[in-house]
Amino acid sequence: MTFTEASMDALREAGDELADATVTALFARGEGGTFNTLMRYVSTAGAPLPDGLPDAAREYLQATNVPPAWVDWGEMEKARLFFIDNNVHISTALSFASMPACYVVPHVAKLLSATHSLKYPAKRMAETGQFTVHLMQPDAFEAGSRFIPAAQKVRLLHASIRHHLTREDRWDTASLGTPICQEDMIGGQMFFSLLVLDSLHRLGIHLTTEGAEAYYYAWRVVGAMLGVDQDAVPKTLEEARSFLDLYMIRHMGPSEEGTELTRQLIDLYEEVVPGTLFDPIVSALVRHLVGDTCADWLQVPRTRWDTLVKAVPHLLGVLETIEDRSPLGAWALDRLGHLTTVFELSSLTRGRVMHYAIPEHLKKDYGVTGAVPRTRRWTPPAATVIP
Repeated sequence: MTFTEASMDALREAGDELADATVTALFARGEGGTFNTLMRYVSTAGAPLPDGLPDAAREYLQATNVPPAWVDWGEMEKARLFFIDNNVHISTALSFASMPACYVVPHVAKLLSATHSLKYPAKRMAETGQFTVHLMQPDAFEAGSRFIPAAQKVRLLHASIRHHLTREDRWDTASLGTPICQEDMIGGQMFFSLLVLDSLHRLGIHLTTEGAEAYYYAWRVVGAMLGVDQDAVPKTLEEARSFLDLYMIRHMGPSEEGTELTRQLIDLYEEVVPGTLFDPIVSALVRHLVGDTCADWLQVPRTRWDTLVKAVPHLLGVLETIEDRSPLGAWALDRLGHLTTVFELSSLTRGRVMHYAIPEHLKKDYGVTGAVPRTRRWTPPAATVIP
């Protein structure tokens, strides 16, 4: 599969037909609030849909309540085991690389700052963390699981944002394309899959080709359930690299919203880190994983930890050696990783369940009508790998 400027431009015009039609029907009939209220009771797959659920929502939920027919369950099991073996490292990559990568795309940062609010950065992190944990459970696609309802709600959440921005003429579609378009949805899929694998490599984690391919495959399944066009999405890691490189060259750059979101993210994680002595490691990790160019655009502070954090791969290498040579050590490290991930998620959610409600309105002062023109194309210096 080859990606070109023309093919990427076409993806900028496309949304998600099924979810968009559902949301349009809900808001046309004034049923958005009813949907949110009733869907709080739908948190597990296979649960009976509540009485009073709008017809449009019921039809959508019934049409999207199973994974794609093409799913290879052997690959999904490999992905789950890969996650268990690397859960702390994956959580680190999602927190310190994937999220900042979203902020280095100006139009995405602008949208995130409006739909998630700068005052509550933990909300998006909690939603992302909970979503990933649900995905990697053994029963993620079976009755009683929480992943399928979460995916159904997130898909409608994206559609509702598209609805508000385009209906109220608060998004410059001529310049920016459709909000949360297919190009951006695939780009987001790359941030949470390929960029995570890149970050694990930067952390010095040994990855097998089989494990990396399975993890990427799992996010292809996620993309399908979130409305990503499977005819357009990269099928292999090589194709994914080609897409991500072109996507970032087309769009990445500095922005006020990206800087502010990054500052909020760093502040959030400094609160999670006990005490204040180790606070600078947060900024150092972000800079190490996204690279100096992106870190400078996001105004990530330089700290005395910038050099020390490069020793992390050596420490992780020691832990991997223990894991490889001792079954008991492997079990203990996997268990510690699980507990660490759970602690991180509970710190962000404060013990609450994230319901992924569709917004009935956006911030009233929000508008993008030429304020974020298409980013001037960035040309990477020679021998530079885009993180």
